[in-house]
Amino acid sequence: MGIDRRTFLHGSALAVAGLAMSATSAAADTDWARLRRRLGSRLVLPRDSGYDTLRLPFNTVYAHRRPAAIARCVRPEDVQACLGFASHHRIPVAARSGRHSYAAYSVPENGLVVDVSALNDVRFHGTDVRVGSGTRLGDLYETIGAHGRAVPGGTCKSVGIGGLTLGGGIGVIARKYGLTCDNLLSARIVTPDGCLRTVSAHSEPDLFWALRGGGGGNFGIVTSFTFRSVPAPDITRFLLLYPEGATADVVDAWQEWFAGAPDELWGICETLSGTPTSTAVGGTYLGPAKDLHPLLDRMPAATKREVQEMSYLEAMRFYAGGDETGVPFVASSRMAYDHVPGARVDELLRGGSRYRIQFDSFGGALGRVAPDATAFPHRRARASAQCYVNVVDGRTEAQGRAILASLRDGLGTGTTGYVNYIDPEMPDWAHAYYGGNLPRLRKVARRYDPDRVLAFAQGL
Repeated sequence: MGIDRRTFLHGSALAVAGLAMSATSAAADTDWARLRRRLGSRLVLPRDSGYDTLRLPFNTVYAHRRPAAIARCVRPEDVQACLGFASHHRIPVAARSGRHSYAAYSVPENGLVVDVSALNDVRFHGTDVRVGSGTRLGDLYETIGAHGRAVPGGTCKSVGIGGLTLGGGIGVIARKYGLTCDNLLSARIVTPDGCLRTVSAHSEPDLFWALRGGGGGNFGIVTSFTFRSVPAPDITRFLLLYPEGATADVVDAWQEWFAGAPDELWGICETLSGTPTSTAVGGTYLGPAKDLHPLLDRMPAATKREVQEMSYLEAMRFYAGGDETGVPFVASSRMAYDHVPGARVDELLRGGSRYRIQFDSFGGALGRVAPDATAFPHRRARASAQCYVNVVDGRTEAQGRAILASLRDGLGTGTTGYVNYIDPEMPDWAHAYYGGNLPRLRKVARRYDPDRVLAFAQGL
């Protein structure tokens, strides 16, 4: 007898509820004293001082999540002990680096958080740099910038290098030097069987392939990465502000602009909701201002143009901004393989408040890698589109998700997305995030985690 969609969804809901109840029971029955004998006070339980602060994710929509324990790991052996413990007791377990998982998957309800933030050592070996998986981007840039070196990465200073790299790593110099994962030479990872492995192109190459874009939490817990660094380039940053109501024209022009842009140019087009909508274009150029201005002249005339030459480290500090605190939001993404009509973007954003669509430019070096050379599949995309809705001013999470779905699906770019902007309601999420690389990724996941120790809602 066939199963209709309603029956399937009802059955799925019951299964998820069953797993949740099972996890609650398992956590309650767990012998945490055994793990505490290994970690001491670095194992934080709900009754311990500091638990309520330590458990909070960056996205405070999920501030209600209560893990059964948080393990503050300071060495790879701690990670091994945690995975062995979670496997033995069959409780949910997840790594946490910078707390920025959009769906707070790094804080499993009634599970064990393996907090690697203390694994934050950064050391050079020649021009290669070994980076602890808990290192945050702001600290990484300060250290390598002081040595006159760079590694492609994002802008938010409190994002952890672990999640960024494992999902791909879009950044401000990516069109010149590739994604963060394209510059990964090797990694040290604890797999669910408790083994600490060094993986590279020559050692367990399938796992190394999967770590470059296959998403965090799927294959093990990385304790350190070794990256290829490049000489830190001088950067000219720019900002173009446009009058309200110019969104459609600017979005169209921005996409055409980057279709023929040099690798040295990177940019975003940020479109904001309102009546009318508003738009700004910003980015970086790896070169002097005198060479940038002719490129900017190809865009529609802006009401304001800012151009500033700075060092790589100064640019990373600029984009990092000030102190960051947790905020409530829902977010998702699409990948733009073809031109997205600016009029469509303007229509999606018209009339609302406190939400946006941000386009990041692709192409250049990151687009010259074959889609199956690493696990990151979206090499042929022209841009990524991040949809972001603030859950503030009386807006409920459900209302925010309804707006988010209208933005995400209204773009009309097909079922694609960026795993680092993970969305718990993404339709056909596995194919959206991994495309044609999905079968190989699942094969790697089955090999290294056959018992699904690291299983989560959107895990492989």
